[in-house]
Amino acid sequence: MSHEDPSRLTGVPDGYQRLWTPHRMVYINGEGKPKDAGAGEQCPFCRAPRHEDEESLIVHRGEHAFVVLNLFPYNSGHLLVCPYRHVADYTDLNAAETREVAELTQTAMRVVRRVSNPAGFNLGMNQGEVAGAGIAAHLHQHVVPRWQGDANFLPIVGQTKALPILLADTRRMFAEAWPETEAREC
Repeated sequence: MSHEDPSRLTGVPDGYQRLWTPHRMVYINGEGKPKDAGAGEQCPFCRAPRHEDEESLIVHRGEHAFVVLNLFPYNSGHLLVCPYRHVADYTDLNAAETREVAELTQTAMRVVRRVSNPAGFNLGMNQGEVAGAGIAAHLHQHVVPRWQGDANFLPIVGQTKALPILLADTRRMFAEAWPETEAREC
């Protein structure tokens, strides 16, 4: 048995908290991803709006974008805000799409707070496969609710993610809580 410095094997403490999730490599390596980067039947974000909300897990439909539950959630209530148009890059959105993606992200946060009371959120867009985009060909904004202690040993040791509520139930609660018309703040 070696008596090497443990920090050499585990990394030098540097003040960062890390969540190691090796089970996500299956997803990162492409299992279940569309074979074709183009729009149409291969793109789940182009396909979803053509089906019933309950079937596609769509929470809200706007004029230029929609809100849908993530099929591979990091946490319960993980939402995606997607433009209807099949566009990969944030800079390719037109002004109306940009505005609505932003407004729907804000409303999604308000709805999730009202329904689930998270302590915070992770928001973001992964632009390109190298940046972690699972579906790089169709832009989508992640809205991930976070709670103190929501990252625990289960995903790493038990290769299990505890999601305490079914996606269909989450979709229903968020859709019911979605405001008919969101008051715009100046």
